[in-house]
Amino acid sequence: MSNLEGTVSSHLTRWVLEAAVQAGVTDDEISRIEGLGRDLLGDDFLRVSSAALAGLWEAMYTAGGPEVGVRAAEVARPGRLHIWDYLIIGASNLAEGFSDAARFAAVMADPMVALIVTEEDGRLTIEYRGKRYRAKVFAAVSEFAMTVLLHRARAVADSAADPIRVEFTHPAPPDRRYLIDTFGTETIYFDQDRTALILPNAERAPGKRPYDPEMRRILHRYAQLIIGTARPVPTWADTLRAEITAALAEMQFVEIEVIAQRLELSPRTLQRRLADRGTSWRRELEIVRCQQASRLLRETQLSVESIATRMGYSNQRALRRAFQRWTGQTPDAFRRGY
Repeated sequence: MSNLEGTVSSHLTRWVLEAAVQAGVTDDEISRIEGLGRDLLGDDFLRVSSAALAGLWEAMYTAGGPEVGVRAAEVARPGRLHIWDYLIIGASNLAEGFSDAARFAAVMADPMVALIVTEEDGRLTIEYRGKRYRAKVFAAVSEFAMTVLLHRARAVADSAADPIRVEFTHPAPPDRRYLIDTFGTETIYFDQDRTALILPNAERAPGKRPYDPEMRRILHRYAQLIIGTARPVPTWADTLRAEITAALAEMQFVEIEVIAQRLELSPRTLQRRLADRGTSWRRELEIVRCQQASRLLRETQLSVESIATRMGYSNQRALRRAFQRWTGQTPDAFRRGY
């Protein structure tokens, strides 16, 4: 599951992005969160960085306040989280559905997030173990997670899934009425050792939909396929370096104006974005030149002079000086090492 670490599903990101806009987060604020390219979020197999989602939650909390987690959970019907939802709502009972959701939690969330499902003393407990955020944002995210779980439980079993008890690790908000209204109970406890939803025993909460064991098997196989084939959304730095690489491959004159045009930005905007990320045009160009020159030395028999021309240097001496600076070796010594 290492290919998914540090990422979340595009379905979850689209949902939170929609909630953020409703909470008042502006397009300009969203554009400053690296890795949130809206044009990429339509691909079910792309994974957005957890850092980008954390940035979105920060912006949403600033815009919407303490209740933003519950409000975000209210905007989407069951099914919005794609196959993860159907693992729950297509099960024969709550215990089976949430056990499947816990087993395949990585189709939606960062693998660092976990659901722990236990049955004991006539109760079904779903414990949520999430990634850490700033304290107040973590509270909102925890309330979001618990509300999502509640809605999925009710989609399976209606009122038979009314909570017996709700627990949060964070302190109580100044006014908890919004949580009482959401969960339909006053048995909500704070400063606990866990964040958990405690529901009636699964035997008393069978699924209300026709159960199809073959469909459950198909869902399991598809969930595993998603886990095995998902890939991260390219970061802004990835996109920039890909454009520089492409320009070099096309033997273009690689200056910031050329790359800015390829990215549909002004050179000034590109310079600002580079500065915001603690880098510069010269540094990014040199990173790509080093990567590509190293690759050509390893994989081809091109002369150093030819490689220098491809990398946009005036002569091979300029490449030799740069390569020595990058690696501490001459191009010839580097090539002999391979």
